[in-house]
Amino acid sequence: METKKKSSFSGSLGFVMAAAGSAVGVGNIWRFPYLAAKDGGGVFIFIYIVLLLTFGFTLLVTDIAIGRKTGQGALKAFGTMHPKWNILGKFTFLVPAIILTYYGLIGGWIVKYILVYITGQGGPAAQDGYFTGFITSTVSPIVFLLIFMAITAIIVYFGVEKGIEGFSKAIMPVLLVLIVGIAVFSLTLSHTDADGVTRTGMQGLAIYLIPDFTGMTFSRFMQVLMDAMGQLFFSLSVAMGIMITYGSYVKKDVDLNKSITHIEFFDTLVALLAGMMIIPAVYVFSGTEGMAAGPSLMFISLPKVFDAMGTVGAVVGLMFFVMVAFAALTSCVSIMETLVSNCMEMFGTDRKKTSLVIAVIYIVLSVIVCLGYSVFYFEVTLPNGSVGQLLDVMDYISNSFLMPLIALFTCVLVGWVVKPKWIEEEMELGGYKFGRKALYRVMVKYIVPVIMVVLFMQSTGVLAWIESLIK
Repeated sequence: METKKKSSFSGSLGFVMAAAGSAVGVGNIWRFPYLAAKDGGGVFIFIYIVLLLTFGFTLLVTDIAIGRKTGQGALKAFGTMHPKWNILGKFTFLVPAIILTYYGLIGGWIVKYILVYITGQGGPAAQDGYFTGFITSTVSPIVFLLIFMAITAIIVYFGVEKGIEGFSKAIMPVLLVLIVGIAVFSLTLSHTDADGVTRTGMQGLAIYLIPDFTGMTFSRFMQVLMDAMGQLFFSLSVAMGIMITYGSYVKKDVDLNKSITHIEFFDTLVALLAGMMIIPAVYVFSGTEGMAAGPSLMFISLPKVFDAMGTVGAVVGLMFFVMVAFAALTSCVSIMETLVSNCMEMFGTDRKKTSLVIAVIYIVLSVIVCLGYSVFYFEVTLPNGSVGQLLDVMDYISNSFLMPLIALFTCVLVGWVVKPKWIEEEMELGGYKFGRKALYRVMVKYIVPVIMVVLFMQSTGVLAWIESLIK
């Protein structure tokens, strides 16, 4: 029988590529550019990078070090650290368990758009109502969901070194080349609209990168800060057990300090390039109004941009969605691997049997969420004030409720119960220097817990309620 402890990455490169692959997902390519456009361009980028090097770094170090030191997935790792904290592992296990119910659905949407551009249907896809018509149908989105989930399951089925590491090593360089290529192309674009106004890609780049402090009040700044912190959860795959699982596969002779720096760099590079790829192109053909498209940016606004490009737009559209599919697949693989890894530990089953069972369960659950836009459609107002359907409810529970809570209690456990030295020893294993040790100690004990309390209060609507009382 194969056990989890026999699985490992072959070395530092394999770990970095797999971890970066998990981190570089749809959140980087869709959510980061949208937030940057909404939150003042360079203002958001500057705040994000500062938070990445402090807040994000702290959570990334904590998760990976916990994984390698305990040699276990999140479900058992916290109980190993301290018996009374075992319940934290169960909460952490819930996050990928919930996310996987809808991530494959989004992956299926991306596969659909790849087929759209392969078959030359970019024109119809740019029309109003096309995307809504697709996701509200009862058969088509399920077919594409099944394709995406099957590919994910096959990669996880073949294990850590042959499956996940091999796939990540092959795909991540291709992903980077595609992003750079489309980003450079976006900067060369120019378009004159019906009013005779000419917009260029370089102008769009300036809007993306140059800080815009117009109307920047304290309340507005806090919103940008919250957006940037929320994006870090999406971006780094922290507080969801993924990096604990991947950390448990890292060999003891690997320098975690260097690997974590590489993950930070690669993840941020892809996010910045994604903005450079999307924002200038949308600005050229849709102006600043198009940049404010929000969640609909990838499936509604961008097809309109590709259509406006003419013949070359069909090629660029295909390249774009292939690239997004790679990013979504690496993230979905990491989510499923976390569940498989923990279930192998829990039930003592082998990888292949566990992978198949998890795949079948989540295909069924994903189909139910998929039908949330048709057969099971409903609308509900969430605690943060937004109105959502079934997918949005699942996303809210996992990302806005559980993840800040898990990050808060993880930092309390490390900072005040087992003490930061427990993590520091793992970071310095093999004689390596933990360069940001002092920063880590202050962040994990004091700053991150406070930030997490604020983020949790904001996401659950408590801050808005307090503001209404004050007014």
